[in-house]
Amino acid sequence: GGHFYFSKHNYKTGEVLLIVLLGFLLRTRSFNNLNNMIKADEFRNILPKGRKIPKVDIIRDTLKVIDAEGLRGINKSIIKKTIANKVFVNGTIDGLVVGAIDGTKFFGSNKKSCDSCLVNDNHSFHSGAVLSTIGENLKLVIDFEMYKPKIDSKTKDDGELNVSKRLISRVAEDHGKLIDIVTYDALACNSKWINHCLGLGMDTVVRVKKNNINSVRNIKKEVNKMDEVAVWNGLMKYEEVKVFESEFQMDNVEKPLRYVKFSIKYPNKKRSQIMIITTLLEMDLKTLF
Repeated sequence: GGHFYFSKHNYKTGEVLLIVLLGFLLRTRSFNNLNNMIKADEFRNILPKGRKIPKVDIIRDTLKVIDAEGLRGINKSIIKKTIANKVFVNGTIDGLVVGAIDGTKFFGSNKKSCDSCLVNDNHSFHSGAVLSTIGENLKLVIDFEMYKPKIDSKTKDDGELNVSKRLISRVAEDHGKLIDIVTYDALACNSKWINHCLGLGMDTVVRVKKNNINSVRNIKKEVNKMDEVAVWNGLMKYEEVKVFESEFQMDNVEKPLRYVKFSIKYPNKKRSQIMIITTLLEMDLKTLF
């Protein structure tokens, strides 16, 4: 609802935001590109006859005064509705609701900035973390959290991890036990993240790459000397997948964890590895894969 008055035209907020939404859907890369589309009259059939399409300056001025927390409130109500309608009653992967977190840059500018901007080589930008469901069923963005320069570390890993911890804490507070498992990339392969998830009653699966934690380096070496526990031929698009695993104790984590390595051979004979650490000690290996 609401109206904005610019010059002699009265624009409904929805009319302004509709053009922005269309820009997102069309993957328009900048306001300059959006402006060119407006000038080319590419949205003429979107609004009712007689309605003037707002210029980019008007769109910018409108977005400046919109409270983004209202968007979070709308999304929160959508998620609560899906829970009430039992959309996730059968989970997203093997009966469990699985979410994935990733850090992302939302937007940036070499000309404009604000107090909440991150700055890198005179480029000002906003970034954060997003939690979405993965697997079968609907793909929903459950929530997002913005990077806060005054309280989050400037180093990427520590900063993003802090943002993500705030994110899943709020998801747990707002939606209870909706998310059973949260997956994350290798920057979350540490006791801070795993303990935070366990404290919220969530299980986690994290990727393992190069790591300076002694207990992780040791278990990688141990498992490299072990025999495989399973071999899958013709699974999905792979020629062969060998599985190696062991339980271990990570430094500063009380609960035992599970280290799993998947050694993959492709039909073109190329090879790769996926290594994970998880709190899920009993989960089926194919589900983890």
